[in-house]
Amino acid sequence: MYKLILKMAWKNTFTRPARTLLVITMIAVSMSMMLAIQGLYDGMVKNMIDKNKRSDSGDISLYAKDYRVQKDIKYIIKNAVKIKEDIEKLDGVKAVVLRLNADGLLSTARKSSFASVHGIDLQEEEKFGSFSEFLKDKVNGKAREDALGLGKMSLAKRGAVIGIELAKTLKVRIGSKLIFSTQDSFGEIKSIALKVRGIVQTTNILLDSNAIFVDITLLHNFLGTSPLDATQIAIMSENEKLVNVLKSKYSNLDVKSFLELQPMIKQIQAMMVIFNSITFFIVMSVVFIGIFGVVYVSVLDRIREFGIVLGIGMQYKYIRAQIFLESIIVGLIGYLGGAVLGIIFLVYLRDYGLDLSSFSDALEMWGYEAVITGTIKISYFTTTFGAIITASVLSVLIPLRKIKKINPIDVIKAQI
Repeated sequence: MYKLILKMAWKNTFTRPARTLLVITMIAVSMSMMLAIQGLYDGMVKNMIDKNKRSDSGDISLYAKDYRVQKDIKYIIKNAVKIKEDIEKLDGVKAVVLRLNADGLLSTARKSSFASVHGIDLQEEEKFGSFSEFLKDKVNGKAREDALGLGKMSLAKRGAVIGIELAKTLKVRIGSKLIFSTQDSFGEIKSIALKVRGIVQTTNILLDSNAIFVDITLLHNFLGTSPLDATQIAIMSENEKLVNVLKSKYSNLDVKSFLELQPMIKQIQAMMVIFNSITFFIVMSVVFIGIFGVVYVSVLDRIREFGIVLGIGMQYKYIRAQIFLESIIVGLIGYLGGAVLGIIFLVYLRDYGLDLSSFSDALEMWGYEAVITGTIKISYFTTTFGAIITASVLSVLIPLRKIKKINPIDVIKAQI
């Protein structure tokens, strides 16, 4: 019996093919657009998190107690090299780097700005977060040899790499000379001349607008600190439990996870969940209304037929099953079409991205790139599948109520 009902449901679904195909197209297009938007939202956040980790904090960062509050060079991690070696031996640790940071004044012949100098080891940074990929200043699509050419840039002879927004503020370019002034570890005001070797854009707002990177050995000598010490130990790790292990092992240090250091990222993630939920609700409402309209009109068109089959003894449950199947067939076909279109859009966005270069200044101000790439998650499709099936089932409840209330005799007499 149910096999017959399935055949009837399939044929009745396409009794009015234009109307049915219009709804299926609406579902497919709406769903694919929703998937693309979700992929873009998540891709924006994922890209921001990835670049913030690679350029700054990693998954976990260690500081001396009170350093993040005082920002004073006297709050430094002693024997940081030994701690780094011990951490590298722990399970799940991918990379560890040492950094030496100091705040001060960065000047040119005409302008000056507060800045933060970051002492780094370029080779270590390349292993840690592919530092050369942040290069902004390029010629003919290739890195300049005196900048981050092939990721082998040298910061010898007081070379420096400057954040793009700070470079704009000071109006400097590759080859420009700078003077950085700050207080050393003995409390003396000292200055050092630097030459710009590269300009980077990390999409980390603080680094792009305030940071200048120099060789860590040069900075140790300048500040009078021990080469065994550091202000920050950044760690890349896939072990989610590592932060708790480090907090227990180094209780004398300030151990922070990425989200603890970047609360704004957590807020952005929450906002994206809200945006995705709103988009999802709107699209599913459209799907519900579309399927409801088709099923309701279809029922009204066949109300006399239902009255006749009820009058000759057909049970209501079989009619109900048929209506449910008709609705689900429309929803499933629309879902399959939307899934195919959605995959096409998501793959394109993942591989090529959405070019918003005309809004690049505004996007970069908030830590986003001009070309936004998307991401693909299986949950997009599973969640949407469940929602469309639910919408398909709910959309037939009112039409079924209409059928249940009819009087077969009145219908046969054509009084309804």
